[in-house]
Amino acid sequence: MLIFLPNEIEGDTTGLEKLEKELTYEKFVEWTRPDLMGQTEVEVRLPRFKMEETYDLNKVLIGMGMVDAFSREKSDFSGMSSAIDLFLSKVVHKAFIEVNEEGTEAAAATAAAMSERSLMIPAMFIADHPFLFFIRHNTTMSVLFTHTVVCPQLQQLSEQMILSL
Repeated sequence: MLIFLPNEIEGDTTGLEKLEKELTYEKFVEWTRPDLMGQTEVEVRLPRFKMEETYDLNKVLIGMGMVDAFSREKSDFSGMSSAIDLFLSKVVHKAFIEVNEEGTEAAAATAAAMSERSLMIPAMFIADHPFLFFIRHNTTMSVLFTHTVVCPQLQQLSEQMILSL
C-alpha cells in the first residue's frame, strides 16, 4: 500500500485537491521508483476505513473496442462453451478494501532490538488529514486499487492500529 499524504494543509482542501490536480502517471512512476525507496522503521497511524465500489464496465470495454462480445449477432464464445448464441450482457467489477486492526496486523512486521545507549525513536507517519492510497503489485508495478480518504477519523484509532513497519 502506498499512501500519499499532502504536507500542505490549506484551509478546506488540506492540499489534497492540489495533489490530485498535479498527480500524473509519470509523476506517480517517478515518486514510487523502487530505487528511491528504502526500508526504515516508521510508526504508522491510520484510521480504520472500509470502502466498497461496484463498476459497470460495459461502456468502458465497448469504448476500448470490445464491441463484438456484447453483440448477439457477432459474439463468438465457441472456444469457451458449446452453448450457442452466448454474448456478454453485463460486466461488473467490484472492489473492496478494509483497513482495521486485524487487517493491518497480518501485514505488519515486528522487530525487537537492544541498545546500550539511547533507544532510537522511529519516524512518525500520521494520516490525520485527507490522503490518497494505492495498492500496487510490486512485481509488475501495476496499480490494482486507488482511493481517496477524505475524512480520516483518528479519534477511532486504537492502540492496536499503531504499526511498526
